[in-house]
Amino acid sequence: MKVIIATIKSWNIERANELKKQYQGIHEIMVFTKKQEMTVEALEAFEPDVVFMPHWSYLLPEEITDRWNCVVFHMTDLPFGRGGSPLQNLIVRGFKETKLSAIQVTKKLDAGPIYMKRPLSLEGSATEILMRCSDIIFTEMIPAFLQEMPKPKPQEGEVVLFKRRTPAEGEIKPDMAMEQIYDYIRMLDAEGYPRAFIPFGEYVMQFESAHFDAAGNQIEAKVIFTKK
Repeated sequence: MKVIIATIKSWNIERANELKKQYQGIHEIMVFTKKQEMTVEALEAFEPDVVFMPHWSYLLPEEITDRWNCVVFHMTDLPFGRGGSPLQNLIVRGFKETKLSAIQVTKKLDAGPIYMKRPLSLEGSATEILMRCSDIIFTEMIPAFLQEMPKPKPQEGEVVLFKRRTPAEGEIKPDMAMEQIYDYIRMLDAEGYPRAFIPFGEYVMQFESAHFDAAGNQIEAKVIFTKK
């Protein structure tokens, strides 16, 4: 099988290259890490059987999705949670676990038929959750595709849409409960995400590495002061 893995996050790039070595001589795998690599010309030259996109973050033109089988991994139990910022939207709604859905890319965002789902815990920081997600994708889901290409099934159930959250929505407010403050810090604590913050005069206080103390009565976190 000829496979393209397109991803922009460091942990996924490492996993993709490991998978490429693992399946050397069995499947031909090409890894794309930049938006400009994903072109019609590149796909025509390689002619992949499937294009996997774990955390790709870029919309694909129809001239690609109409010609090649493209698979994206979405961190909700679809059709619940179509749309942006799934991890953050789930956590602010109080979810402790979710499903990781592998779906075919279609014209309508996150509405394609589903190949498979896997359970995913939402405990820990965004980095820990994304690493856990990556582990499931590269050790369970992609290998399942490579063993036997499953047939996707249409999404069933009530459609619930998520709106992409903005950096301004990461502000920690004085009336927040302790658990909510912890959730805001941890859900944005990952590579490429704007951190949870508090305005402080001419500065902004940004938070990461949050955890409760042994007694569970207070939050300890790293704070970074930056000029507005």
